Amino acid sequence: MIIMKVLSPMSEFNISFLRVLATTSKRKAKELCPSFTFLLALFFLSVGSASAQQLSTQDLGNSLTLINGAGANILVKQSANGDVLVVDGGLAENARQTLATISDVTGNGPVTMLVNTHWHPEQTGLNQQLGAQGAIIFAHENTRQWLTTAISRPWESTKFAPLPVSAQPTETFFHYGNLDHGGTDVQYGYLRQAHTDGDLYIYFPNENVLHGGGVLSNDGWPLMDWWTGGWIGGLVDALEVLLEVANDDTVIVPANGPLMDKTDLQAMRDMYDTIFQRISSGFRAANSIEVTLSEMPTAEFKARWGDPEQFVRRAHESLIPHYTPDA
Repeated sequence: MIIMKVLSPMSEFNISFLRVLATTSKRKAKELCPSFTFLLALFFLSVGSASAQQLSTQDLGNSLTLINGAGANILVKQSANGDVLVVDGGLAENARQTLATISDVTGNGPVTMLVNTHWHPEQTGLNQQLGAQGAIIFAHENTRQWLTTAISRPWESTKFAPLPVSAQPTETFFHYGNLDHGGTDVQYGYLRQAHTDGDLYIYFPNENVLHGGGVLSNDGWPLMDWWTGGWIGGLVDALEVLLEVANDDTVIVPANGPLMDKTDLQAMRDMYDTIFQRISSGFRAANSIEVTLSEMPTAEFKARWGDPEQFVRRAHESLIPHYTPDA
């Protein structure tokens, strides 16, 4: 059974202070505390800030917990020896509350390994804190390389600075493997060029829980980050790999959105294959992006997944390195 818990953003101080406000006049409070106005401002600032970072947790059983609300789905596994493995870290702006939540659900267990399923900021927001604490940061080698360099993508103005050396992955791999984390069997594999060129999955076979990383976006269209190696054909290939790993009872964790099962995964694979065939057919016919958009290759999926324009643009562009590499 999966149990969800919403964590309150209010600290004990905030709750106590609110009770004081409810029972004390402003004049009396000023007499008791010359800094009343300052404290009042701090109170509302802390409540507002915490509310923006409210996280929730789902107990998946077998010492596995899913954390939602930090910028990406974070999977926490506490092994029999007490050590904690974390898959993805959410955004850096939420790191303090994310770490507090991890501490809460694990009884202050030490985080000894952090997995980055790819290089995006939504996955790497705990790298600096946990790297400084000596945790192993595990990723595909391509992810490590992206985190060592400045990145500017042509469709946006945002620039991504390299992470400090202490926040970069310390252990990397190229293909597939497994590891023992405090008695927990962990399998991992490379998803090749898909969402990026460094995507990986993490599978806990004894618990039958699979984290698919950025290849799985279950709350809207994914970013086809072709600038760092992703492409729509590779997305279909990656989904097929995940279908080989999962079974009918597997709990599947996407990068974003609600949990999935193998039926959901198969439907997602079929959808993206349909879209891939349509866009690539038009691309081979020398369609421009505007013509591709006008042909509405995602028409029957729009109601479920939302406005597809940016996804279709990036998907079309992602074909260029594969179909016209000398362009």
